[in-house]
Amino acid sequence: MLSPEQREIRDLVRTLARERIGPRAAEIDKSAEFPWDVVDLYRENGLFGLLFDEEHGGVGASALMTLVAIEEVAKVCATSALILAVQELGSLAIKLVGTDDQKRRFLPKLASGEWLAAYALTEAGSGSDSAAMRTTARRDGDEYVIDGAKRFITNAGVAHVYVCFARADDGISAFVVEADAPGFQVGRIEPKMGIKGSTTGEILLDGCRVPADNLLGEEGEGFHVAMQVLDRSRPGIAAQGLGLAQGATDYALEYARTRETFGEPIARHQLVAGMLAEMETKCEAARGLLYRCGAAIDEGATGPDLTKLSAMTKLFCTDVAMEVTTDAVQVLGGYGYIQEYPVERMMRDAKITQIYEGTNQIQRLVIAREMLKEQRAFLLASS
Repeated sequence: MLSPEQREIRDLVRTLARERIGPRAAEIDKSAEFPWDVVDLYRENGLFGLLFDEEHGGVGASALMTLVAIEEVAKVCATSALILAVQELGSLAIKLVGTDDQKRRFLPKLASGEWLAAYALTEAGSGSDSAAMRTTARRDGDEYVIDGAKRFITNAGVAHVYVCFARADDGISAFVVEADAPGFQVGRIEPKMGIKGSTTGEILLDGCRVPADNLLGEEGEGFHVAMQVLDRSRPGIAAQGLGLAQGATDYALEYARTRETFGEPIARHQLVAGMLAEMETKCEAARGLLYRCGAAIDEGATGPDLTKLSAMTKLFCTDVAMEVTTDAVQVLGGYGYIQEYPVERMMRDAKITQIYEGTNQIQRLVIAREMLKEQRAFLLASS
């Protein structure tokens, strides 16, 4: 599905990932520190620009190319891949419903990587049930005053702009909150099982004042905006999951070629060979669904069709990530369980992909809901 130009970009990202990011992956995991050197690498090579149109300083936004880039980086480091995915997540609302002035103010700095973005939807009591949020916003002259707290926010403490959702008079609304806004504060940063170099934390909004010009879309349209964003951002997590799965498969294959038992490489033992074959097949099937979703977004897909396809993509790719990384650990045996080998890290990193940006249980509900709306042209056979 990739054009020659897209293959060239993919190969560039693949080389950077293998030569510059891969050697850092274990240390990023061990230190649990945000990898600013990786951000600098993205800036130097224009990778953030893949997410943005040329008029805003990018190289021409392409959902498919964004997914390919995330996949390639995730093969060696899920934390580093998440930096790209969240830059897309945090900027999508501005790209979708922002005014021309808002786009001029924010998108060029996000396209260059000078600024990082975050998406602040989840609260302690409203994760899957986003509409139950308690954060409020009230108009006060030329400003909005926001009160509340958001939880499990990726890029907390490192982002320069946060797309934040709050309940106003007419319903949920979306705002761009800059990190230096009065009343904005970063709270607890969570210690995590995986993607340890990515900051996940709490943001506190205590009388936080933002200009009225930072309202995204119309008042009361925020929930619709949030769902539009997630339809387009969930494939990014699918790409992260696929990258983890393929990276684990590649590593397990090379290990199985060289590890010998009973006088021959374990890759030649039928049970191990069967596992490797299933791992590769699952990755290829996931890639077909992921690339189809990216192409559909580039072709302008919207509404229920995109909602369903996006949910299926996120569900399948991230379930594959968990299954395949677990199998990779099994192929390596005892070595797979120790930190000297990367599949242990990949398995830990894979788990979160089934949880964030909508748990896979929620994805199943979304898919089934959209199926029930469809009119299928099948006739029941008469007895």
